[in-house]
Amino acid sequence: MTRSVTVRAPGKVNLQLSVGPGREDGFHPLATVFQAVELYETVTATPRDDDAIVLTVSSAPGAHVDISGVPIDASNIAARAAIALRREFGLSDGVDLEIVKGVPVAGGMAGGSADAAAALLACAEAWDVGASRTQLDEIAATLGSDVPFILHGHTAVGLGRGDQITPAMSRGRFHWVLATQREGLSTADVYGEFDRMIAEGEREAVDPEISDAIMVALVAGDAQGLAEALVNDLQPAALSLAPHLQSVMDAALEADALGVMVSGSGPTVAALARSRQHALAIAAHLTVSDTADAVVTASGPAPGAVLVT
Repeated sequence: MTRSVTVRAPGKVNLQLSVGPGREDGFHPLATVFQAVELYETVTATPRDDDAIVLTVSSAPGAHVDISGVPIDASNIAARAAIALRREFGLSDGVDLEIVKGVPVAGGMAGGSADAAAALLACAEAWDVGASRTQLDEIAATLGSDVPFILHGHTAVGLGRGDQITPAMSRGRFHWVLATQREGLSTADVYGEFDRMIAEGEREAVDPEISDAIMVALVAGDAQGLAEALVNDLQPAALSLAPHLQSVMDAALEADALGVMVSGSGPTVAALARSRQHALAIAAHLTVSDTADAVVTASGPAPGAVLVT
């Protein structure tokens, strides 16, 4: 009997994103600390009678997510997740994938990775393949560095390409303001600019290590300590490609944000607040400043990919 399965998966912020020099295989060694936040992608998988994988994409109500550039063919990472799962288990089944996006597109918050994680879990259930979490983790790692974390969520350390995930202890809630831009930044372009800055001596690349200060702040539930320890080695490259992001960061600091950074490869700017109420005040100030196309608040840590129906 055909059944539809819906899975919800969160976006993320990188509390730390330390990047080492590029390797011969094109990848960069990372030391990162992820935190999942309460902005979600939802994927509904419905098995088909043929072998087609058919995608539809929409924006969640009130999410202010521009989906105009999201592909609906086999290049979409959710479709690639379904294809990878099918290959792993020797299937030829098709599926309809309905994606509802609530995480900024090309915003450095892993919206695409959330689609992939949600599609993996939804298809595994809809096709009833009996996949273990270990098997899903292994497939997830082939799809992108952030996908394994999104499967698990909460707060975690990522090493290697960011795909070697270890849960991190964290106490309490952290409240974020996320200022998004209609025009995204390509992750590949940001890494390319990072490499250029290294090659021309504008930046120094060292072997990355996890920050002790961040881990101590998380265990203590210390928002101020966490704010002071936030680090993103890709931020100078993102600001080089999109200098207007500095005005967003300045506006957040004017509203007394505890700390501000570019999220991942950008262009989303993440500001850490003292409380949910403080986050709403920062969001209001950013909206009035007219430095971002949309401003949302979200708390973390949030759970990873979960079955909704």
